[in-house]
Amino acid sequence: MARGTDRFRVILLVEDEWVVRDVLASELRNAGWQVIEASTAEGALALLETRQRIDLLLTDIQLAGHLSGWDVAERYRVARADLPVIYACDNSADRSRSVQGSVLFDKPYDVVQVVEACSRYL
Repeated sequence: MARGTDRFRVILLVEDEWVVRDVLASELRNAGWQVIEASTAEGALALLETRQRIDLLLTDIQLAGHLSGWDVAERYRVARADLPVIYACDNSADRSRSVQGSVLFDKPYDVVQVVEACSRYL
C-alpha cells in the first residue's frame, strides 16, 4: 500500500492501448495515487497547458499520432526539469532518445514492478 501522502500525488499515464491503460490506471489508483489518463501525446500535452499538477509521467514511447512518449517527456521536462519519467516500450521502439533520471520497462511488463517503480519516485 502506498504511503498516506501518496494519495495526493498525481500520475499522468499516457498509453494508447486502452486495455493496458485501464489495467495500469486501476492498479495505480489501488496503490493510492490519483491518475490522469491520456491516450495520445497530443492529449497529454494539452494537459500541460492547463497547468494541471503532475508528480510523475508514465508514458509509452510509441503512441498513435505524430508525437511519441519521448516528445511528451521532453516537453514536460521543459516545464519541470525534475519530473520523474517512467517509459514503457516494446522491442521495436526507438530507444535512441532518453531523459536523464528515467526508468524504461519493456513490454510486456509486470504491472507490480511498474507500480513499485512509481512508489520509488512518489
